[in-house]
Amino acid sequence: MTTGPEHPARPAVVLLSGGMDSAVAAAIARDAGFSVHALSFRYGQRHAIELAAAARVARALALAQHLIVDVDLAAFGGSALTDAIAVPQDRSADEIGHGVPPTYVPARNTVFLSLALAWSEVLGARDIFIGANAIDYSGYPDCRPEYLAAFERLAQLATVAGAERGERFVIHAPLLRMSKREIVECGTAHGVDFALTRTCYAPDPSGAACGRCDACLLRLRGFAEAGLADPVAYRR
Repeated sequence: MTTGPEHPARPAVVLLSGGMDSAVAAAIARDAGFSVHALSFRYGQRHAIELAAAARVARALALAQHLIVDVDLAAFGGSALTDAIAVPQDRSADEIGHGVPPTYVPARNTVFLSLALAWSEVLGARDIFIGANAIDYSGYPDCRPEYLAAFERLAQLATVAGAERGERFVIHAPLLRMSKREIVECGTAHGVDFALTRTCYAPDPSGAACGRCDACLLRLRGFAEAGLADPVAYRR
């Protein structure tokens, strides 16, 4: 992508949670030459530590803009991330890879992508990045390639740009088929400072990760398989 005074960088919206996957997706978008507008959500999650992490990542990557939007999904509950439901711990890789755990937030990616689509229309952006992963994921239905392809089709029908002008929206999921090891390696190659990110579903008040939830176990395995030490603090 050619940029410069006569060729400004094309805008893109990136969903930025503060976790390692979304940070890598943002870095990929930036290094592809996009002007990255990061979108995070205060959605009633029990641990707002990830929003501070998202802000740190956005600054470190020198993104064009970082917006935090309030969407109270805790009003519905139904998830260990938004309600008084226990977060699973110490599960095996086989257990993590099968079934939908209580950390699934109903329709979360649909809500987030819809708002990213709305902002994209305002910005004139036609590219949306999400750090969804269908390999090392905990059974979330809204991280599957079929879902993302369906949302991309919806974007054409649900927007003025798509329906009236025939412009195409692209949902980029560059990590979709990567293992956690490959995500760590990719992020390292793109200069992501993983110490700024937070992935844990049950951190303590200081921000230290539990080391026992699915997110921590997958992250730790990824760093171990990449031959690197995870730079964040763990309680154990």
